[in-house]
Amino acid sequence: MTTVHLTILAENTVYRGGLRAEHGFSVWVEAYEKKILFDSGQSDLLLQNAEALGIDLAQAYAVVLSHGHYDHVGGLDRVLDLAPRANVYLHPLAIEPKFSASNGTTHEIGVTSALRDRLAGRIASGRGVYTETVTPIFPGVMVTGPIPRISEFEDVGGRFFLDSEGRQPDLLMDDQAMFLETPRGLVVVLGCAHAGVVNTLEHIRHLALNQRIHAVLGGMHLVHASDVRIQRTLDAFRRLGIERIGPAHCTGWHAARQIWNAFDKQCFLCCVGTQMSF
Repeated sequence: MTTVHLTILAENTVYRGGLRAEHGFSVWVEAYEKKILFDSGQSDLLLQNAEALGIDLAQAYAVVLSHGHYDHVGGLDRVLDLAPRANVYLHPLAIEPKFSASNGTTHEIGVTSALRDRLAGRIASGRGVYTETVTPIFPGVMVTGPIPRISEFEDVGGRFFLDSEGRQPDLLMDDQAMFLETPRGLVVVLGCAHAGVVNTLEHIRHLALNQRIHAVLGGMHLVHASDVRIQRTLDAFRRLGIERIGPAHCTGWHAARQIWNAFDKQCFLCCVGTQMSF
């Protein structure tokens, strides 16, 4: 078993000079002598941050997409130009049209038509994988595929639709996470956890035959969550024995504050430039 290194390339916050933040998420993963890009932020900003951090995106062995929203796929075109041989892992629904609604108006938030065609072409050419079930990238690193919705207190975290009229709710069945085996236990990387962070962690424990989850980091989409949902999430973290927690991106300030208050010695910053090893 090997040490896993992670670097945040895109996130809503930054606390280091020479780097920039945006509403989005992207993580560079180095494990088992290979390199993986998990999500690609909202724009090509991750390329600038990667260069400032001395990371060569052309070395990506694989690219994993947590789901098909703009703030997780925005830099993907440039990444694919840099790493044309990298395999892309995504659920087929990630490239379908997606919309959100606010103030009575719907907004398109999915991949562009050009990127949709490009990703479909990579699948057809054998340089991409549809993750319709749990899928190994290589031994020790897995993508969950679709996550069962079991908990009664979790939902997708917002008003999401499959059509521009806002009539067909999007259950975001393309939402998935990545988990890695480390000497301390599993490390779970979330994009937005639209399936529910508790559902995600419980599913990973099932897939990994109840291995201990050492750390979870990324977006938990609790930005609109009630205090009841947040409290039940904290209860689940305790029950599951999570040792390190990095709330980021769409977790929301209110929920992140409560997580930090409850697990102050276990939490860590998860902003642009954060580097961690497990």
